[in-house]
Amino acid sequence: MKIDRELLTLGIETSCDETSASVTRGGRHVLSNVISSQIHVHEAFGGVVPEIASRHHLTQINAVIDTAMKDAGVAFPDLDLIGVTEGPGLVGAVLIGLSTAKAMALALDKPLVGVHHIKGHICAAYLEHEELSPPLLSLVVSGGHTYLIDVRDHQNFEILGRTRDDAVGEAFDKVARVLGLGYPGGPKVDEAARRGNPEAVAFKRVMLEKDSLDFSFSGIKTGVLNYVNTERQAGRPINLADVAASFQASVVDVVVAKTQLAIDRAGYKTLTVGGGVASNSLLRRRLTEACDAAGVKLYIPSPIFCTDNAAMIACAAHCDYIAGKVSSLNLDAKANFQL
Repeated sequence: MKIDRELLTLGIETSCDETSASVTRGGRHVLSNVISSQIHVHEAFGGVVPEIASRHHLTQINAVIDTAMKDAGVAFPDLDLIGVTEGPGLVGAVLIGLSTAKAMALALDKPLVGVHHIKGHICAAYLEHEELSPPLLSLVVSGGHTYLIDVRDHQNFEILGRTRDDAVGEAFDKVARVLGLGYPGGPKVDEAARRGNPEAVAFKRVMLEKDSLDFSFSGIKTGVLNYVNTERQAGRPINLADVAASFQASVVDVVVAKTQLAIDRAGYKTLTVGGGVASNSLLRRRLTEACDAAGVKLYIPSPIFCTDNAAMIACAAHCDYIAGKVSSLNLDAKANFQL
């Protein structure tokens, strides 16, 4: 077998609305990372439609893989293993990538490694920082997930906190819809907030029980809806930028405060952040300030590795394979896959 640093991994990611394929060498050296986005497809609906997402994956998957292989300059027989998201995610979408990966593994006689999507987001930070390794604290914030995770090593994790209702990205999407800002909500709210006053509207910061590391964002979402409805019924003008900035500030305040508490509790001096909401400009700035003040090293991937992408899946698959994990061709999609 090739030595660790030379292993070529093909990663495939189709958990939601991005069809992605990537080739990495040694897990962390990204040779290609191709993403076919469906934003324009779902924009008219104001959110992801599962059936449409699955159809898009079906039509795009082969072309995306071929492009990734061509960009990487490698042939299919050169691959050492194939990594693929097995969940969590939209089950129809996950099945497209999983079925493709299983067929390729069988045809090429290559090992198959099923990857947990959240583990991919944790590994995203490794792609640009070769020196980075556990133990560390990881914050995962995306459209479907909000977690604080104690990463003890590449195979052992403990969830310290999670959302009890809406994921943070889901709250951004719903508020953007209420304000008529469009889809995807996260970037739209972030853009509008830059023109607004974050202290204009006093939205509540939901911290839950004392010292809890869990999150709850449904209340702030409802708070925005109630505010907008009250102002409209009273015939008062609504400054959308101010509402967006105030909502974003309330969410970021909670996420940063919980993360600081988790850092103190875990005792680590390294924090990684992953998921689409990790691209939010205010969150990045506030976490940078908090980590600088606490003497904690902060690693946030470039935006291309914050969104769902196959490079992070290839990296996670490489870590699992080195640890001895190989999946069966009976591997099935897991819509609700626990870390």
